[in-house]
Amino acid sequence: MPTTSRFAVAVHVLTALAVGDGRPMRSEDLACSANTGAVVIRGLLSRLGEAGLTRSQMGAGGGALLAKPAERIRLLDVYEAVEDTELFTFHRQQPNQNCAIGGNIQSALTPFLQKARKGMEDELAKVSIADVATDVARLGQFSLPIVW
Repeated sequence: MPTTSRFAVAVHVLTALAVGDGRPMRSEDLACSANTGAVVIRGLLSRLGEAGLTRSQMGAGGGALLAKPAERIRLLDVYEAVEDTELFTFHRQQPNQNCAIGGNIQSALTPFLQKARKGMEDELAKVSIADVATDVARLGQFSLPIVW
């Protein structure tokens, strides 16, 4: 099963919150930025909130906020909060266990796939939402923070 777009959209949301200078952002505004539905954003914010990455401010002028500084939110934290699929999956149907290859392919592949996943996780752990926000600002040629 392939990965979903939840990770990329969640990073988008957190980056928008990071550049918002501590102002709460409505799910509708975040959805507009990500070009998706507010329901999708609210679902992601729920997962991010459960992971301690965002919080909600209720009332007039309320919305989503980062629960901790962007420098302390790693991409690995985001990935773990929103992706619930395996990076690699095996056959949909169990291979033929009576075949020399079918009976051993999963055991042979597992160590390589575990190393690949560990490598990805190690890279995600090196990058913070603040790093992404800085790159977005550089690429868009604007200064942080952005006033919405």
